[in-house]
Amino acid sequence: MASIDDKIEALQTKLKQAKAIKAKAEARKRAAEVKAKRADETRRKILVGSFVLAQMDKGGIGASMVTYEGARLADWLTRDDDRALFGLSPLPKVTP
Repeated sequence: MASIDDKIEALQTKLKQAKAIKAKAEARKRAAEVKAKRADETRRKILVGSFVLAQMDKGGIGASMVTYEGARLADWLTRDDDRALFGLSPLPKVTP
């Protein structure tokens, strides 16, 4: 017959296992929420970009003319490959 100490130890082991299962489930839930937020952010970027591109095509304007609150898209784009997507020349290299 199992002593009371053995029963307590068995119950503590079960409790640890249950807590581990709960922690894994919570971690999966948090990971899914982060993934969904990232997907939503990506979708918003795609939609805003599609809107801007459609307006550029419709208005016949280039990236150098697109502005928002005084900031120009052409100035915001600093990577050469990003600038090339909009037909902009690379920025001059700054030497230290």
